[in-house]
Amino acid sequence: MSNVLPLKRVYGGSILEKGCLYGTHRVLEPKGVLPQAAWKLDNTMDLYDNELLLDVDMLNIDAASFRQIKDQAGGDKRKIGQIIRETVSERGKQHNPVTGSGGMLTGTVRDKGEAFPGRIEPGAKIATLVSLSLTPLKIDAIHEVNMERDQIRVSGQAILFASGIYAKLPDDLPEDLALAMLDVAGAPAQTAKLVKPGHTVLVIGGGGKSGLLCLYEAQRRAGITGKVIGLSHSTKGCERIRKSGFAQVVLQADATKPIDLYRKVQEATNGELADITINCVDIPVTEMASILSTKDGGTVYFFSMATSFTAAALGAEGIGKDVQMLIGNGYTKGHAEMVLDIARKLKTLL
Repeated sequence: MSNVLPLKRVYGGSILEKGCLYGTHRVLEPKGVLPQAAWKLDNTMDLYDNELLLDVDMLNIDAASFRQIKDQAGGDKRKIGQIIRETVSERGKQHNPVTGSGGMLTGTVRDKGEAFPGRIEPGAKIATLVSLSLTPLKIDAIHEVNMERDQIRVSGQAILFASGIYAKLPDDLPEDLALAMLDVAGAPAQTAKLVKPGHTVLVIGGGGKSGLLCLYEAQRRAGITGKVIGLSHSTKGCERIRKSGFAQVVLQADATKPIDLYRKVQEATNGELADITINCVDIPVTEMASILSTKDGGTVYFFSMATSFTAAALGAEGIGKDVQMLIGNGYTKGHAEMVLDIARKLKTLL
């Protein structure tokens, strides 16, 4: 079956061409790739028949990307906004050329192509659950940079493809909190699938938003016979883990120093190491700490966009470690509903 839909709609005075289910009709360069892999997208806002047009009000930049942009800007909010506008202007999307990652957004549906699937109508407030690195985006103005939540309040427009997933924003949660939680929804949802009763679980970067969500799910799934270890580099992060009550053991360590971290995990587990290690940090060079801390036959889940999968694969081979390594897919069925439910329970922590 072809994924190219027939021409049906005229928008903004323009007769539109056929649209691809996966958005390849928006790829300007290089031709023949999907939108996420493209260097540049067409971000003109004439609506194709199988697209959704959004008025954007907030961008949630993924943690690794925001850290890189913040460092590049020297912590200056105005420069952070300028870098993001330049990226979107050049590439037609918020696709960080250094980290290769994006984020997600919230907005209001302005218009819907006749062939766009689902029962979503103009006026609905939604969060996109696909990366900004594949979302055609146009920014008219930047109003605020929130350094705590990695969020940018903007005026602009965006396009969601027919294959794009989204969630309607709930009325009972602040928009910025809902967006921040939906951005990392894949992490706790995958944790829930991985952790079994009795497991020892290590969460690296446990003091951040994704880390706390993973600790919560790990504690629920491991049960009273399991052990959950939360690890953070900062004193503040460790305090957040302790305050949460989601970990039996709290460790402070630098995940870029694999041997030091490994020894601390050895001590905390009586030499047995972790059955499941979940990496939620937003900095590079933490692959080997994760692998070393996991027992043979265990699983390492790399949720971090700062992960080098070459370093992980070759590093595990180099130390003769037989572990299953999983890429942090941001999507799993039911992840949005799960993370919003957790957010309702943990609002004071998050």
